[in-house]
Amino acid sequence: MFKRLSIKWKIMLLSIGIVLFSLLIGGLILIGGVIRLTETQLGQRLMTTARTVAEIPNVQKSIQEADGWKTISPTARRLRIVNDVTYIVVLNKDRVRYSDPLDERIGTVFQDPAVEAAYAEHSYLQKVRGEMGVALRAYVPIMDDQHQQVGVVLVGRVMPGVWEIMQGERANIVMTFFLSLVFGVWGSYRLARHMKKQMFDLEPDEIARILVERTATFHAMHEGVIAIDNHERITIFNDRAKQIFGIDNDIEVLGKPIRSILHDTRLPEVLELQTNFTNTEIHVGNTLLWSNRFLIRVEEKVVGALAIFQDRTEVARMAEELTGVKEFVGALRVQNHEHMNKLHTIAGLLQLQEYDKALAYLFEVHDQQEELTSFLSSQIADENVSGLLLGKVSRGRELGIRVTIDRFSHLEQFPPYMDHHSFVLILGNLIENAFDSLEKSDRPDKEITISIEQDSEICSLLVEDNGDGMDEETLSRMLERGYSTKERQHRGLGLYLVHQQVKKGRGELSCQSRQGEGASFLITFPMKEVDEQ
Repeated sequence: MFKRLSIKWKIMLLSIGIVLFSLLIGGLILIGGVIRLTETQLGQRLMTTARTVAEIPNVQKSIQEADGWKTISPTARRLRIVNDVTYIVVLNKDRVRYSDPLDERIGTVFQDPAVEAAYAEHSYLQKVRGEMGVALRAYVPIMDDQHQQVGVVLVGRVMPGVWEIMQGERANIVMTFFLSLVFGVWGSYRLARHMKKQMFDLEPDEIARILVERTATFHAMHEGVIAIDNHERITIFNDRAKQIFGIDNDIEVLGKPIRSILHDTRLPEVLELQTNFTNTEIHVGNTLLWSNRFLIRVEEKVVGALAIFQDRTEVARMAEELTGVKEFVGALRVQNHEHMNKLHTIAGLLQLQEYDKALAYLFEVHDQQEELTSFLSSQIADENVSGLLLGKVSRGRELGIRVTIDRFSHLEQFPPYMDHHSFVLILGNLIENAFDSLEKSDRPDKEITISIEQDSEICSLLVEDNGDGMDEETLSRMLERGYSTKERQHRGLGLYLVHQQVKKGRGELSCQSRQGEGASFLITFPMKEVDEQ
């Protein structure tokens, strides 16, 4: 039945039980103290009574006479009643009783050896067990006028029992028990109610089920989840997070400082700055992570921070590949359009019977294309980049823009962390931005210059145009996601994607531009792997 009770009633009953048990222990200690106090007070009263009897002149005189008991016994009886003692026994120097609670004992010899010390002029208390139970005795010697011992006075009192003592303190005990019980029940109720509220009115089995479900949910998530408390100790670290950050599943990380496990989660800064960070990219090794970090609040009080990590490496690779495919599709479209124009020119010359001019035009076109194709094949080791450049040259002719590729350009291998997808995305976006800038320009000699250079230390990409350039605001915000000076939709991603690729390759991007004078983008990548730290 107790198991089926709610946690509130369990706490309340347990607290009341603790209060009652404490009352029992306290009562026993209190009764023990009362017994000791009663014994002390009784001993003082017995000793005072015994000294009073021993100092009565008639007692001192009569104790030395054979029939002195006739005077001493009535006196002792009156004092026994007045002082509420059980018995007063007066002995002469030969241990003969001159007073006793039982008259038939008067005149008999007192045989108890406990009285021996009193005949050596000692006064003392002693607890003894007699016919009437445990009693406390006071022994006092009787001295005459010449200070000679002539007898001994024994004053005894049977010790009260525990129940008798409790009867005497009944009112205090009842009041103490009642007040303790009332305040104990009230305090237990308040404690149980507070603890129930702290647990969101959930029962222990419900909390256990929620904890198991939450843990299973976190570990089943495809995203990495990490949470810390206000002291930067790890409270949640799911299996996916261990996989993302390369931590062995056998290593227990809960309760450890986050900085001792990971240096680049950037989770403690959420607590330091007291703000959330959403949709943030983080590079960990060759992995691109999409991070959302939030403060954890309970009743408007910050109790920790939570981070959710998504591995965007595969998504980014597919996006880069898709961007490259789009660039190739555009290049093929331009080439198809250009070849159609050339075929129409040749067909027109043939219809005009200008056979020599048609042949000369054909050789001219062939030589131009052959020279550019041969250069790209020999100097650019990757056919994807060569195809992109060839397509951009053709698109430039279509738009009336001269696209020049520096003849000292060469590319033998890609820098670390980079591949043809990255290069196609970077060059394609930079050249397209240059086309957009020149399309709005009234300049008659529109030109774009492209250069790719490489040695054992660095690889550099340079794209320059003589278009309208950028103002200060555009120059400062050009790498922001979604920022664009164009009114068309789906803009503001080109340079943002370029910037992400530059960060991926541990490179540097610099831009020089003035309004009316064009723009120059220079990107450099190290040809050796960079220390992650």
